[in-house]
Amino acid sequence: MLTITRKLEFDAGHRIPDHNSQCRNLHGHRYTLLITLTGEVAQQDGASDNGMIMDFSDVKALAKLHLVDVWDHAFLVYRHDVAVRAFLDSLPGHKTVVVDAVPTVENLAQIAFAILQPAYQGRYGRALSLAGVTLYETPNCWAEVTA
Repeated sequence: MLTITRKLEFDAGHRIPDHNSQCRNLHGHRYTLLITLTGEVAQQDGASDNGMIMDFSDVKALAKLHLVDVWDHAFLVYRHDVAVRAFLDSLPGHKTVVVDAVPTVENLAQIAFAILQPAYQGRYGRALSLAGVTLYETPNCWAEVTA
């Protein structure tokens, strides 16, 4: 199987409300997102993407539209983290993203995969699909989701 991968980075805050460490405090990370696609290589002379699964600039544009620009410089808060949600709601114009699971890197990687999968699926009428998402919370800690 042939795959391509595009790397993007964004900054976001979160907390793990019930965790028995400093991670229960409000804090942020410089996340690194790897998007891996698989599909047919375009074979059309004269086409801009001839010889490619997908142009990397298109991979980036879709990721930014559907996920990166939404999460970048936002606070990712668990739906049931009532105290922090109330605080964030009190800040005028604050960029808050409410998620349905505790925002661990594992859960965020799964949420990212679910958001991005339909954005790439079958794009350009070719057998293109999201093969995986890797989300680094720190340079040494990450989660991977594969199709």
